[in-house]
Amino acid sequence: MLQKILVIDDDEKLNELLKNYLSDFGYKVLSATHPERGLQLLASRKPDLVILDVMLPEMSGFEVCKRIRQDSDVPVIMLTARGELMDRVVGLELGADDYLPKPFEPRELVARIQTVLRRMVRTDDLQVQHYGALKIDFPRRKAFIDGQDVDLSTNEFTALSLLVRHIGRVMDRDQIMQELRGMDSDAFNRTVDITMSRLRQKLGDDPKQPTFIKTVWGAGYVFIGEEPQDADRED
Repeated sequence: MLQKILVIDDDEKLNELLKNYLSDFGYKVLSATHPERGLQLLASRKPDLVILDVMLPEMSGFEVCKRIRQDSDVPVIMLTARGELMDRVVGLELGADDYLPKPFEPRELVARIQTVLRRMVRTDDLQVQHYGALKIDFPRRKAFIDGQDVDLSTNEFTALSLLVRHIGRVMDRDQIMQELRGMDSDAFNRTVDITMSRLRQKLGDDPKQPTFIKTVWGAGYVFIGEEPQDADRED
């Protein structure tokens, strides 16, 4: 089955260009020039990835991203004509998975799409693990605290998965950045900090007295959760 990509951009010519170009790489492309229509398509057609412009009529791409994250963990790649670092930081803080400034080479966009989608399907050898109140369902890329879905973005789950796969071992920023590859290098360092901050907040983890993720100053981050419990137990 073809993977579906939803493009939300008010530039009709760009939408048509992306539809034709991405179809050559085996993607089915849906497009909307208005944010509300884009949100409707997101709900009805369930795309595998969203390409979202920042500059939209009546509602900014930031607001659209915020609304997407209220109900969905679909990967989001944001586009901007400005390319300012602060715009990229805001997008990442709202849960975007990658950021690409306009103008861009279509082939670079394809590479970023492939990278983000590859992170979504990689499950390693892990299945379901319990670390105290934290349950991680690796195949579904979901995390739960006391049975409640904590609704992680692609980047947040990817970072958590990296730390858990190396439980007790400090992961430095370079290692985390490599795991989140595809991001604009200018935003890399901030990306790691934003991702870890959002992840901790969603897990209810106090950085001063962490239960799951500890900061090792000057070195990186380490997962310190309880040793895995029986994954077959009933919650």
